[in-house]
Amino acid sequence: MNAAEESAILTQLRDERQREQGFGALVRVYGPLLHRHLLRMLQSSADVDDVLQNTLIKVYRHLDRFREESKLSTWLYRIATNEALAWLRSQQRRERRISSEDPALTAGRTLRADPFFDGDAAQLELQKALAALPDKQRAVFLLRYYDELPYAEISQITGTSEGALKASYHLAVKKIESKLKAYAQ
Repeated sequence: MNAAEESAILTQLRDERQREQGFGALVRVYGPLLHRHLLRMLQSSADVDDVLQNTLIKVYRHLDRFREESKLSTWLYRIATNEALAWLRSQQRRERRISSEDPALTAGRTLRADPFFDGDAAQLELQKALAALPDKQRAVFLLRYYDELPYAEISQITGTSEGALKASYHLAVKKIESKLKAYAQ
C-alpha cells in the first residue's frame, strides 16, 4: 500500500460521514495481510478468525488514538500481534491446566486437524519448530522473515529495541535450523 492510498483511508476514517466506508476499505486492504500474519502466529484458522475480529474491533474503537507517528500498517500489526500474544498466553494457561504436553506436538496435531492446512511433512516440521519458539520470539521471526518488515518497524510494533530484535531473530533462526536438521537426519 502506498502513502496516498493510506492517506485516503485515513481521511475517510477521520470523517464521521465516511467512517464506515473508510473502515471497509481498511478491512479490504489490510484484512488479508493481518489474516496471514495471525495464521502464522496462531497456526489455526479457526482461532485466527476470532483474533482478527478482536483486532478489527479494537482498531475501530481506538481509531482516535492513531497519531500517524508510524504507518497505519505498523499500528495495525501492533494491535494484531498484541491480540495474538494475549490469545496465546490464555491458551497456554488453559493447556497447562489440562496437559503438560510439548507445544510442538500439540501444534503438529492441530495443524493436521486443520482443514485449511495442506502442507507436506517438511512444512509440518517447520510449523512445529515455529510453535516451539517463545511467543514473542516467534512474532519477531514471522514479522521479519515472512512479512519482510525492517527491524525499525518491528521495533515500533513490539516495543522492543532493534538490537534486542536482531538477537531474538538470530536465536529463532538457530533454533529452527536445529529442529529442521534433526528432522532431516
